[in-house]
Amino acid sequence: MLYPNELRVLRSACELADRLGGDPNHTVAAAAMDTTGRIYSGVNVYHFTGGPCAELVVLGMAASAGAGPLTTIVAVGDQGRGVLAPCGRCRQTILDQHPDCFVIVPTTEGPDHRPIRTLLPFSYDFPDAVPERFVRFNPAYYEGARSGLKTATIRYDDPVSVGPVWLVFEDNDGYRRLRGGVDEVEVKKLNDLTDDDVARENATSIESLRVGLRHHYPDLPDDAEVSVVRFHVTDAAVN
Repeated sequence: MLYPNELRVLRSACELADRLGGDPNHTVAAAAMDTTGRIYSGVNVYHFTGGPCAELVVLGMAASAGAGPLTTIVAVGDQGRGVLAPCGRCRQTILDQHPDCFVIVPTTEGPDHRPIRTLLPFSYDFPDAVPERFVRFNPAYYEGARSGLKTATIRYDDPVSVGPVWLVFEDNDGYRRLRGGVDEVEVKKLNDLTDDDVARENATSIESLRVGLRHHYPDLPDDAEVSVVRFHVTDAAVN
C-alpha cells in the first residue's frame, strides 16, 4: 500500500512520463520527494556510451536544489509501461546517498514501496557517503516527541544509527520535521522490554506497547529482537 505522499510522487512521475513524446533518448521519467515534501522530477538521458538513468538525474536535480534526504523515489516508463524497478547502479547510488529512502516498485498487486536496503541484500557499504539520515514516525507521535514526552521508538527490522537525524512525521500533504539525534540503539527481545522503555515511548503499559508494535509490524514474532532507539530533539521549532 502506498502512503499519500508516495502517491503524489508516483503521480508526478506518471504525468512526466505521459508527456514524453517518443524521443528514444528520453524514455523514462522519475520523481522523488524530500523530507520537506518537495518533489523533484527528471528524465533519463540515453546515449550509446551509457548516459544516466532517470533516477540519477533526479538525485542530481534534488542536490542542486539543496534538498535534504529523499524519502521516496520512483521511475516510470513512457508509452504506458508503468512503474519500473531501478537498475543495480541506481540501487547502489540511492543506498549510498539516501539509505532511508523508500523505492516504489512494481509488484503483482500493483505499485508498492520497499526500503532501498531490501533491494540490495549483502550490499556494499560505501564508507565515504556520509548521507544525512532520518527516522520515520506516525504523525500521532509528533507532539509527544516535540514536547520531550516521547524519547524512544522501538523498531523491528528497521535499522537506525546513532548520530544526528531528522525526525520525520508523515502527513497527507508532506511532512513535519524535527531536528534531533539518536543517542543509543539497544537490541532486546520483545519480551524483555521494561517499564523504562514504556515511559520513554510515552506508552501506558508494557502490554499496550506490545500491542502497538504488532499494529505497526503485523508479522512481529513473539521471540523477535527489536531495537530500542533513544533519541532527543534539538530544535522543536522546525516543522
